[in-house]
Amino acid sequence: MKKFALATATALTLAMGANVAFAQTSQAPMTLAAGEVTKAKESTSDTWITTKVKADLLTEKGIPGSDIKVETNKGVVSLSSTVAISDSQKATAVAITKKIKGVTAVSADGLLAGGATKADNIDTKAP
Repeated sequence: MKKFALATATALTLAMGANVAFAQTSQAPMTLAAGEVTKAKESTSDTWITTKVKADLLTEKGIPGSDIKVETNKGVVSLSSTVAISDSQKATAVAITKKIKGVTAVSADGLLAGGATKADNIDTKAP
């Protein structure tokens, strides 16, 4: 009976010690993960903006949305294409992009307007 009690006490002590050790080691990853949340929100925000702009351009009639490449960096959206786009299509694409929440500026330098190699400079969203 004493051996059983001793074995039970030892097992209980080891189990409690393992739980304490586990609780202590599990705090470090939680703290690390909390620091990563801010980075994830920034990335998600740019990713969301890119996705939303691309979706809106694809659904707009008269714009070759599948030919327009969209990139976002800290709210600044860059539009580019490898095919010529008319000035009115370019203006519409920029207007659609400016309406998206989180967009701070739109660069249409990469849109090939009427066969030109470069379009105009950055259009800043009106406050």
